[in-house]
Amino acid sequence: MRRPAAADRERQTKLTRRILLIGGVQAVFVGVLGLRMRQMQIVDADLYRTLAEENRISLQIISPSRGKIMDRFGQVLADNRPTYQITITRERADDMEIVLRRLKVLLPISDEQIAAALADSKKTSAFVPIPVAERVTWEELSLVAVNLPALPGVNLETVLERTYPLGPDYAHVIGYVGRVSENDLADAGTGEPLLSMPGFKIGKISIERSMEQQLRGVQGTLAVEVNSSGRVMRDLERTDPVAGEDVTLTLDHHLQNFTLARLGDQSAAAVVIDVRNGDILASVSAPSFDPNLFVGGISSKDYGALRDSEYRPLADKTVQGAYPPGSTVKMSLALAALEAGVVTPDDSVNCPGFVEIAGRKFHCWKRGGHGRVNLQGALRESCDVFFYEMAQRVGIDGLNAMNTRLGLGLKPDLPLSGITAGLNPSRDWKLKKQGSEWRIGDTINASIGQGFVQASPMQLAVMAARIASGRQVTPRMIKSASDIPDSGFASMGLSSQSLDLVHRGMFDVVNADRGTAKASRIVADGQQMAGKTGSSQVFSITDAERASGVRTQDQLPWNRRDHALFTAFAPYDAPQIAVSVLVEHGGGGSTAAAPIARDLVLFYLNGGLPPPEAYPAEQRGRVGTDLARLSTLILPPDANGATSHA
Repeated sequence: MRRPAAADRERQTKLTRRILLIGGVQAVFVGVLGLRMRQMQIVDADLYRTLAEENRISLQIISPSRGKIMDRFGQVLADNRPTYQITITRERADDMEIVLRRLKVLLPISDEQIAAALADSKKTSAFVPIPVAERVTWEELSLVAVNLPALPGVNLETVLERTYPLGPDYAHVIGYVGRVSENDLADAGTGEPLLSMPGFKIGKISIERSMEQQLRGVQGTLAVEVNSSGRVMRDLERTDPVAGEDVTLTLDHHLQNFTLARLGDQSAAAVVIDVRNGDILASVSAPSFDPNLFVGGISSKDYGALRDSEYRPLADKTVQGAYPPGSTVKMSLALAALEAGVVTPDDSVNCPGFVEIAGRKFHCWKRGGHGRVNLQGALRESCDVFFYEMAQRVGIDGLNAMNTRLGLGLKPDLPLSGITAGLNPSRDWKLKKQGSEWRIGDTINASIGQGFVQASPMQLAVMAARIASGRQVTPRMIKSASDIPDSGFASMGLSSQSLDLVHRGMFDVVNADRGTAKASRIVADGQQMAGKTGSSQVFSITDAERASGVRTQDQLPWNRRDHALFTAFAPYDAPQIAVSVLVEHGGGGSTAAAPIARDLVLFYLNGGLPPPEAYPAEQRGRVGTDLARLSTLILPPDANGATSHA
């Protein structure tokens, strides 16, 4: 039976509407798709091309070679040596922990090292090699190489490691490098991608740290093609790194080496400065340590031994130690009194062994007193009572001003860590720090380098250099490109008469019959030195102890003995160097510090171990034995047989 024509037409109409609707939707979809394709392929083509390149190309950092550090003669003090290390790459290891456990069977690596490698891997990209073992021997490397098929992701690499050929000689001056810490990253900010590389090392203290930017160099880059999983397919472009700058120091490696040997096992420090240009020729703190221990990470046992020693081997006593300068400051007071016109060369003061000031007795180191002495004699015999009188005439303001002119209380501008400014006290300082007025007793104590006064061995060496030359000698440790024999330091404005009188007093200290350091005189022509002894109390002597008879220094416990100090310049007629020596708890400056200073002077002036004939005849037998012993402890001379100081 045929359907009515009307029904067929209605069905056809519905079908047509549906076709048009579907066609319209499809047309809209195709139109939108076309517009989007046009947007991506034409309008945004550059953006997606860049994104595709970034996904395809990986940029790797290449570490630069660290600059060398050398002494004034070119002796290498900090170098880089090739060494082997084992690394692992996370994206090539099936299971990092399993591979590392297999590696532990072959190498002496600890669970802590494995944990550190796993932690590092989570902080870096999957294709970045993570150090597992450093300083690997050739035998260990060969063993790992044979087993590489069972160690997916493990790499064998040759890298440059920092090394310090002279070990303890320059530990405090040069410092050492170590792994980058969180504090290092925080200090550097985000602009130092090198620091984020696992295993990268930077300077931690002293010159290695203060000159980090020059020594580090500039990183290189390597663009490599990687696949979707990050695996390297091929190298594309390489920019070579720029090696760090070499740094040349003013120090003399032979003198530095001899100074450390001469200080021996004492807790001590010594500084030698060229008075003509401010070059620091030796800066030694004893005992020292081997900085190579820190490069690969020092053990807890080794670090604990250094940290807990009462001799403080980790501290640089030359610039970090602040000590009462004792009688070495009397040279400053003498100059202050002469320049102020409150004393003449012929004025004298009677020393009965003490003086009473403001109802308090201030004693001289010599219980029976020195009798009547003038300024030259007071320097020669280190008479405290004479300088008590000068302190009252000059006042703390005058002493403070002269101390400043001589470099006390000022922080030397040197590339070392933890430099102290010491303390050159004044009225204002005491009022601000302690909230009390300055008293006459404070001035009396300051006049003999006790009380509030503090100075480092470096500052005392600068003081001696300025007194020797009459100029504002400024110490330097980095050798300039154009080395000049005389830097032309400005005059301190002190009269030649005042300087000459203080020089003669210092000469008498070492060379006159009643000089406090007569036993350390030099008899070689043209090599005599002028100096000043000092002893600074660690604990005050009570009235009861004084009345009962004070025990000698060698009867006291080591940490209650006085510090021993000595400052000097030489040769007396034409000064070349200034020397400062400190022996912690050494007792007396004349017995503990002055003999060391003499040996340093003679070693410098003779270009090596001096002949026994430079010493007084009665000392030559003992000196010969000491020099023979020292000859076994120091570096051999250069090819020419001596160290040149030209």
